[in-house]
Amino acid sequence: MDDVTAVPTPRSETAGPARSGRRSLAVALLSGALGAAVALLATRQEWSQGTASVAGGTFPLTANGSDVTGVPAALAVVGLAALVAVFAVRGAGRLVVAALLALSGAGTVVAAVLGATDSSALDEKAAEVSGDTSAAVGALSHTAWPYMAAAGGALLLLAGLLALRYGRLWPAMSGRYERNGAVRPRRRPARVDPDRPEDLWKALDRGEDPTGA
Repeated sequence: MDDVTAVPTPRSETAGPARSGRRSLAVALLSGALGAAVALLATRQEWSQGTASVAGGTFPLTANGSDVTGVPAALAVVGLAALVAVFAVRGAGRLVVAALLALSGAGTVVAAVLGATDSSALDEKAAEVSGDTSAAVGALSHTAWPYMAAAGGALLLLAGLLALRYGRLWPAMSGRYERNGAVRPRRRPARVDPDRPEDLWKALDRGEDPTGA
């Protein structure tokens, strides 16, 4: 009769996915939080400059990112909320939230790039300053802040893609209350001897009914 020996599963095969999950989780958290912060900061900075012709000369004009477009800031907030929500759900719900995170990042990139060359915000300010509704801004120039907002969106996109790829390996917020996906059973109350007053007092301290009713 041939000897039968159990071949243990190589440790590297089980440790590999766990290691990938930890690394991807760390990178996603860092890139998502940093991306949202960068995008929000960039939208508060000056994106474009120009001048408006008024009586006797020119008037300098500036436009912040929020003046040009509010989309990057809004999507950055959505992406940050989705990054937190990834850990509150599991299964298909986690995939949906991860996809929302990725879409928020992609939308931030597109909106920021489109706003990098936009002049409508300054045109409106030029018309308001000059009193001429058809006035347009002159000497238009742009800063690098729109591209910083796009970089923040790219980090959010990276976090979303990592969540889509490795999210199934990440823990959930409810993990501390569960083990192996099952709810821990409720501990049965200790037996109380009605003839022992000390047992009755201990049961009351534990919040149990010593009468067994």
